[in-house]
Amino acid sequence: MSEEQVQPQLALERIYTKDISFEVPGAQVFTKEWQPELNINLSSSAEKVDPTHFEVSLKVVVQANNAGDTAFIVDVTQSGIFLIDAVEEERLPYILGAYCPNILFPFLREAVNDMVTKGSFPQLLLTPINFDAEFEANMQRAEAAAAEGQA
Repeated sequence: MSEEQVQPQLALERIYTKDISFEVPGAQVFTKEWQPELNINLSSSAEKVDPTHFEVSLKVVVQANNAGDTAFIVDVTQSGIFLIDAVEEERLPYILGAYCPNILFPFLREAVNDMVTKGSFPQLLLTPINFDAEFEANMQRAEAAAAEGQA
C-alpha cells in the first residue's frame, strides 16, 4: 500500500488591518504652502499561528514634514493569515518574506492613502515595491555577512 502524496497548500484566508494610527500634531501645517518631505519606513514580519497558519504583517510609518513642522504621521500594519501546508521547508522564507508581502502591499497602500486623504492632505500613493528583489538582496547580504564572519 503506497502512501498518499500530500499536496502543498498556500492560501490567503484573511486580510485585516492590525493597527492604524494617524496624527496631525498642529494645525499650522494647513496654513503653509504644501511642499512635504516624506520619511517612509517599511518592514515585514511573520509569525507561526499554528502548524499550518502564519500571520504575515507589513508595517509602514510615514512622517511628512512641511516647512520644518511635522504635518502628519501615519502608521499602518496590514496583516494576513496564510494557510501554508506541506510546502518545502527551503521555500518557506521566500513565501513569508516576498510572496505574502506582495499580496498585502496593495491593501497597505490603500489604507495609507485613505488615512492621509481623510486627514485633509493630498493623496499619498506609496510606490510599488518589488519584494522579490528585496528578498534576494537581503539573502545576499545575509550570505555575505555570514561569509565575512567565518573569514
